[in-house]
Amino acid sequence: MLAEARRQLPPANALPGGIVAEQKPDGFRAIVFARRDLVMVQSRQGADLTSAFPDIARAARALGDSLVLDGELVVHRQGRLDFAALQRRARRRGRSAGQAAAADPAYLIAFDVLESDGTNLMPLPYRDRRARLESLFATGALDSPFTLCPATTDCAMAQDWLDPAWGSAGIEGVVLKGLSQPYLPGKRSWIKVRSQATAEAVIGGVTGSLAAPLALLLGRYDASDDLRLVARTTPLAASVRRELTECLTPATPDHPWASRRFSVGWGTRGELMHDPVTPELVAEFLADTAVDAGHYRHPVRFIRIRAEMHPMQVPRFEESGEVPGGGDPNI
Repeated sequence: MLAEARRQLPPANALPGGIVAEQKPDGFRAIVFARRDLVMVQSRQGADLTSAFPDIARAARALGDSLVLDGELVVHRQGRLDFAALQRRARRRGRSAGQAAAADPAYLIAFDVLESDGTNLMPLPYRDRRARLESLFATGALDSPFTLCPATTDCAMAQDWLDPAWGSAGIEGVVLKGLSQPYLPGKRSWIKVRSQATAEAVIGGVTGSLAAPLALLLGRYDASDDLRLVARTTPLAASVRRELTECLTPATPDHPWASRRFSVGWGTRGELMHDPVTPELVAEFLADTAVDAGHYRHPVRFIRIRAEMHPMQVPRFEESGEVPGGGDPNI
């Protein structure tokens, strides 16, 4: 079952039976089959991740109950959920996977139980499935590395979970579900709202052309005064394109990105075609809290030019609270 993205919390009657909000952790969506004849960790796309997560598979085999759980695979490091460490684990197999499990153990934050002792629970309303899931943890049938996803019917608490401060711990936002909804595989009948906050960066390049910019490439200077790519914007509105065309200037040959190549998307190897521009303008943007190796994982939304700010007033790359760590998505 999937979620439709929204920018803000919907009214309480937007989903059947009223709304419950669950925290959205920064991880991999996974179904864990803990049947007597099948133990499997399956990704949202249907890939078999069992050999990559032997710690989760081992715990599933040890369960007394035959269960199918829906949840989020996560790795916890240094006080927050670490998506990059989780991604590294997903690539390991064999002995390497076992070593990675010992160094960076994974957890499944369970938010649904789809089957119990051969009984299909998906037709049941969410409230009944949630009660069954909570009882599994309360009785000790489920414990570490399985953990229960926090949920609330309190609108104020759900709004609090959208505070970007939760992003520093690895909580991306909330997923909203109807209390009387059955589980509908493949249907976008839940609602997802991501935490968002504004930030600033230097405009270092554009996709498209200077005469017709389609999106902006944004950077921040590091301690060595190297301009590091941190984000790419969503497609610009026509009015914004006209405004930017009047104020962007072509880059000189010594532009720091003149010979750089960037990936077309997070976690991909395709090359992004771009034109460098003189890094003299500061852009304010709206972004969610998913950041890896100093790069915003999802495209950000351009808000405005900060004409009163000098590029050197933008927080340094390594000092920015929104963009922790180092690295560069250069190919």
